[in-house]
Amino acid sequence: MRLLRETSSGKMAFASEGRAISCMSCRELPGRPPRDGYGIYVYPNSFFRYEGEWRGGKKHGRGKLLFKDGSYYEGDFVDGEITGEGCRHWTLTGNTYTGQFVLGEPQGHGIMKYQAGGHYEGELFRGLREGHGCLVDADGQVYWGSFHDNKRHGRGRMVFRNGDEYEGNWVRDQRQGHGMLRLVDGSTYEGQWHSGVFSGQGSMAHCSGVTYRGIWINGHPMAQATRIAILGPEVMDIVQGSSLTLTIQLQQDNGEVATSEDGRELEISAGVRYVQLPAYSEVSFFRVDDGLGQTPIQTPFGFQCISYPLSSLESKAPEPRAALESASAHSLLPEGDPGGPPARKHEPCCPGSRRRAERGCVQFSDVRLGPLPPGYHAIPFLEGLREVGSRPRGQDHRGTTSIAQGPPGGSRLDGVAKAEPAAEAFPGEYVIMIRDVTTPPFLGHTLSTAFKHLRVLARGAGQQPHVPSEDPEALSWRGAQDSRHWL
Repeated sequence: MRLLRETSSGKMAFASEGRAISCMSCRELPGRPPRDGYGIYVYPNSFFRYEGEWRGGKKHGRGKLLFKDGSYYEGDFVDGEITGEGCRHWTLTGNTYTGQFVLGEPQGHGIMKYQAGGHYEGELFRGLREGHGCLVDADGQVYWGSFHDNKRHGRGRMVFRNGDEYEGNWVRDQRQGHGMLRLVDGSTYEGQWHSGVFSGQGSMAHCSGVTYRGIWINGHPMAQATRIAILGPEVMDIVQGSSLTLTIQLQQDNGEVATSEDGRELEISAGVRYVQLPAYSEVSFFRVDDGLGQTPIQTPFGFQCISYPLSSLESKAPEPRAALESASAHSLLPEGDPGGPPARKHEPCCPGSRRRAERGCVQFSDVRLGPLPPGYHAIPFLEGLREVGSRPRGQDHRGTTSIAQGPPGGSRLDGVAKAEPAAEAFPGEYVIMIRDVTTPPFLGHTLSTAFKHLRVLARGAGQQPHVPSEDPEALSWRGAQDSRHWL
């Protein structure tokens, strides 16, 4: 039983089992520090001030050491040293640490709260993060894992500010070695890292459905597709009403197929030459009704085209193909979904117009140009009409034709007639286009559209002679340029 009593000198003392233990005065003592008990002492340099328990002239037990700049330590002391459990506050940085101490430094397990925001809870050695712990930074990013020399080092997991999550190896605060990144958009990467970026062998499954498996250099896939190539001759010729097969490759800069890439979505569409050449076709040009919003598309062949529909690419009763020249290859993907949405009016797309690449290749089978869509009016040459009228009945499937009414204003074009809608595409010059419609774009980049020049020849006609390439537009019907204002 301990009794608190007041001595004759006015000092407080304890009595325990009849033995009195003197207690130092609570006032500041000059000269030597207190010997035993509780006391307050100001050091000669006046920078330190201690109030707490003493033993043998040394700070021992619970106490508080105050610094002149406002910093302090409050907690356990052993033989004059800060050792045990305590709390340390640094005025200069504003940081506060609560936990274990050894010889004046945070060591063991504890919690460090940072003035700039965030905190660390875990193991420390000589004041630095060392071992396993959890760090929350000022931005709210959280890291669980190993530390060395105050840095993330070893195995760890981190959730970033934007919601991305990484789990894997770290070297001096950098993601390095093997690890997996899960992006907030659903994309994932698993493989090698160096200095915080993809580097080495790795695999990405992009949220668009594209996957890449191969070598990465400084965060970029080494064998990524950079362009779309449509295989086959420079100009493909087919007979009116027939179909063709197109093989598409995704190629690298060096021309090799990007076999490391799967899933990029490609769409096939078609266009018709805005002004036809008489040497290729009986059609001189197409007039388009106002309001259809058809904007001419510039092609790499030196002329413009407007969109033109394709028939379904999933015909269940394919006709014999009569392509004079076409690319052929084994199909790498199954045919499109027969239950897909129906073709939309005035749209160049049709069911099955989209395919996903497999090992950098896509094949479109049974590609057919559709009949003239509503709002499109073919204006053929009169010479061509005479030829049509001279053919035996039943050999031409385009239907009847009539003389054009003439453009507004009563100024009818010389040598030009108007044709009624045909059941299939007119002979003439067309363009096949392959677009990268991957959504969202793979790694933020969309491949440029690929074009293929296509000539449709009239039934029963042989290969048409080539037109000199110096100035093909000069061979079109006379006055076409002057009449474009009403197309």
